[in-house]
Amino acid sequence: MSLSRDAVAVIENPVVVRQSFHTEHLQVDRVETGQNNPTWLRELQFLHPVSGKVSAHKLVRVFAALCVLCLLGGVVIGVWFIVKILLRPNSAQSPASLGDAKDTSFCNVTEDISVTDPRKVFYRISVENSLLEIQLEKLQTWLPVCYERWNSSLGTLVCRQLGYLRLSKHKGVNLTDIGPNYTDGFVQIASEHQSNLESLWRFRGSCSTGKVIALKCFECGTRAKLPRIIGGVEATLGRWPWQVSLYYSNRHICGGSIITNQWIVTAAHCVHNYRLPQVSSWVVYAGIVTSNSAKLAQYQGFAVERIIYNKNYNHRTHDNDIALVKLRTPLNFSDTIRPVCLPQYDHDLPGGTQCWISGWGYTQPDDVHIPEVLKEAPVPLISTKKCNSSCMYNGDITPRMLCAGYTEGKVDACQGDSGGPLVCQDESVWRLVGVVSWGTGCAEPNHPGVYTKVAEFLGWIYEIIESY
Repeated sequence: MSLSRDAVAVIENPVVVRQSFHTEHLQVDRVETGQNNPTWLRELQFLHPVSGKVSAHKLVRVFAALCVLCLLGGVVIGVWFIVKILLRPNSAQSPASLGDAKDTSFCNVTEDISVTDPRKVFYRISVENSLLEIQLEKLQTWLPVCYERWNSSLGTLVCRQLGYLRLSKHKGVNLTDIGPNYTDGFVQIASEHQSNLESLWRFRGSCSTGKVIALKCFECGTRAKLPRIIGGVEATLGRWPWQVSLYYSNRHICGGSIITNQWIVTAAHCVHNYRLPQVSSWVVYAGIVTSNSAKLAQYQGFAVERIIYNKNYNHRTHDNDIALVKLRTPLNFSDTIRPVCLPQYDHDLPGGTQCWISGWGYTQPDDVHIPEVLKEAPVPLISTKKCNSSCMYNGDITPRMLCAGYTEGKVDACQGDSGGPLVCQDESVWRLVGVVSWGTGCAEPNHPGVYTKVAEFLGWIYEIIESY
């Protein structure tokens, strides 16, 4: 499959190596302009008289004029300050200025507690017998899929629709082997030439072959049953097994998430500002919770083969802030190294959904050292409507972004967390809903974290993985 050059940028084995580099901060640099701040005090030019003699009458007139000017200036300045104070509650403030105001009571935009689901066909794989089941629009029953006209390519499409990277296995199962559980009918492929999964199916009363489809998709989004620190913020080993650390020249730069044994998802701004970097200078550490250099020496770092960032990434707005990193050698999955699932197609989670962030970023905005142990924190999703309101980001959130955090601040991602995962549990598996992207400050009131919306890049991710 060919890729359009305006949708991807590949960094691979460049000859020229940049001599210096800097870490891209999670916080967006904003240029603050003064609002209603005219310069009322003017520079006075003292006039030197031509004659050395000045009459007393002239001195009195000059002194009186100066007094009048000072009085008028004081009145104007006083009026200006009074007007500014009176208008402040009703004036439109920029998101950057809201960080200084600790009052969050005025940000009372109604949160969307539900979202409209645009899907007309729903898919699931039965936990009991691995049968593929489909629910068509206007039908409340989950129906099995007839084996007729089935193929592995269709199985891959269904798995990806469910947020799984690929199909692992599929087979036809005799209806006589699964018992009398399915009596409401079946679903069958209507046409082999339909590429749209929603228009592909039709209801059938029976299956001519007497077989239905059972399939298994690429396993992801699960973790071993390991203990957790109660009430703590430090993550135990294996709690977030898809979390990785991206090192450049022996320094932690960003986080990332494992989606296959060779592919990592991170943020474009983590790699975009390294002009022609030497790919061999990048190392990915997986299956760790420590960033201590001495302890890290016990782990194997994985060399990077290729870095691909979305060519549509805008470094000013951080729109399309997503990148893929391919490892030179595959990871060996274990209790501490596992992939995370991707989101389902056309499935938005409502505001208020509880999700989790993790990373080695600063625990305070003014820190200079990253913590030695991986941190974790729960954060609720915030609807784009609320996040785009004038009391938060005032329209800066694009359809390819999402917000998570608290109106009052206190819990947020920060510098060093960039590229890391925002994961939400869905149907017993964890899905990579967002990638840590940007935010005004760290954990400031009315400035929640902003994340790349992974669901908007599913086609791009699948295309890149197939092409490289």
